[in-house]
Amino acid sequence: MTTQTSPADRIVLPGGEMLAWSDLPEGHSPAAEPLAALAALVVPAGARVLVAGPHDPALLDRLAHAEVTCLLRSYPDGVALAARAARVVVGGPAGLADDERFDVVIAGSGLDAVESVEGARLGWGGVLARLAGALRPGGTLLLRVDNPVGLRRLVDADPWYARRDDHAWTIAGVLDTDHPANREQVRDRLAQVGLHTRACFAAYPDPEAPRALIDADRLARHTTSGLFDALLHEACVDGLATATVLQDPARLAADALHAGLGAVLAPGWVVVASRQPAPDTADGPYAAPVPLPVALSRSGPDGEVLEVVDDPRGWRWRLRSADRRAEPAAPFATREAVHRDTATLDGEPVPEGRLLRTLLLDAALRRDLHTLRRLLHGYAAWLMGQAGPDGTLGDAAALATVDTVLVDEERYTLLDPSWRATVPVAAEVVLARGLRRFATTLVTGGYAHPWTSTLDVAGLTVVLAGVAGHDLDRATVAAAVDIEAAVTAAVRGLGTEGRAVLLSELRSVEPTDPPAGPRSYQQLREAWLRQREELKRVTALLKWTEDLLTSRERALRRAEVTINLLSGSMSYRVGRLAITPARLARRGARAARRRLRDAMATKPKEQQ
Repeated sequence: MTTQTSPADRIVLPGGEMLAWSDLPEGHSPAAEPLAALAALVVPAGARVLVAGPHDPALLDRLAHAEVTCLLRSYPDGVALAARAARVVVGGPAGLADDERFDVVIAGSGLDAVESVEGARLGWGGVLARLAGALRPGGTLLLRVDNPVGLRRLVDADPWYARRDDHAWTIAGVLDTDHPANREQVRDRLAQVGLHTRACFAAYPDPEAPRALIDADRLARHTTSGLFDALLHEACVDGLATATVLQDPARLAADALHAGLGAVLAPGWVVVASRQPAPDTADGPYAAPVPLPVALSRSGPDGEVLEVVDDPRGWRWRLRSADRRAEPAAPFATREAVHRDTATLDGEPVPEGRLLRTLLLDAALRRDLHTLRRLLHGYAAWLMGQAGPDGTLGDAAALATVDTVLVDEERYTLLDPSWRATVPVAAEVVLARGLRRFATTLVTGGYAHPWTSTLDVAGLTVVLAGVAGHDLDRATVAAAVDIEAAVTAAVRGLGTEGRAVLLSELRSVEPTDPPAGPRSYQQLREAWLRQREELKRVTALLKWTEDLLTSRERALRRAEVTINLLSGSMSYRVGRLAITPARLARRGARAARRRLRDAMATKPKEQQ
């Protein structure tokens, strides 16, 4: 007979628990899934795992193949996670038995949220030493470290030192020398407790819920990688879509990448370190640790995690069996504009090259019309070359925009072909959609460019099409807006009402609007300056119109006065008396000619 233990029976209270405290995030955060995927990757089947600190329940769900022990300081958090763990120890590191060992220790929320204020203070280094001591020989530590001068702190409108939430009770970073402040210090602290750093991932855009994890060493070396450019841009735009920031985080991340500072300015780092295995376990299951990916990224509304791995054939996409999915085909009447089949990416090579959007923005800032003409003409020719006999594009090519296309010399390639159009789209509409997205970025982002500033988004799109060698009209651009709304709504998982709101927003974009995404004070100020210039222009136009109307009104009044003066003079009256007989005579002559014509017309009828 077997007995099942209730979640309450799994909670261990050795002392030091915080009874009125909670560190767990509110609700499920899909953005934390890349971290959960990495944790599942380093945890072998059947391993004993210690999850230290508060983590999103999604991470514990990923570790169903292992025996999980949670180490928390908050009793309410222990109650919330007890159903997902074999055991929950509440009270901080002091609650661990001295002789207890684990195969993997995961501290994905950092070390500050592990230590309880109800017990003796160990500090960051003391907690690290205690967790490292809990690793058996050959074991693995997964640790998150926040960057005190990372991108999130640089762009955040609210200062990090003013936070009042529960898990921010301690001041961390450069103000405490016990905390490592850069990657080198992290490696040194791990080496001091006998751990060897296997890999370090840059976490973007928020270390607490990273949407992208990129190998820090490769991020520092591959400064022109279109893949990294796209991953950073998507992570910053989607991850901070509702945040208020000082400047555009996506632009800063792209600049940091191309300057070789993508790892240095990462908001945080996720480090994978290992303890040297014992001599008698050199041939055991942990002797050859699993290879770690180049990058992990959350993509799509359902939270699929895409991995990029490095094998002898180069970088390739990889999906775990839990992530492989293909969207079922819906009835035609309810079918979305796009669908996704991530399984088609598994094992496919990651194309090389630079992101087309970045190259176009750089050329626009330099007013390099030759490069702009070459890139746009090549993009248009590549699109049209894939069109069918009826002039339409289908599948992945129908969704190719400047944000998803890589350029390698003269070769254009789609970065992620897993998104596919449900129905074919006219090639000119696809081109207009891609060019309009770039035009919207130029005018709403405040980028300097070589074209007149009085153009609206549709007008600039038509100009860009001319540079690309195609004659588009505003009707085609309007059709591209409809396609853009349908595609974006499907990618975001919006309903009918959300799609209608999105379409209205896209149709009403003006050059004086700030860009969509994070509310950046810098870009809001630029939008305000553009609005001020537009108001000055409109005010000057109104003043000119008012001056013109005033001058015309004055001229009209002068004419009326002149007429009145002339109508009351003797010469006017004499002239009118002389002209009146002539008018009467001319009127009589016209009447006589009409009667003569009528008479001549009726006479032939009478003869018949």
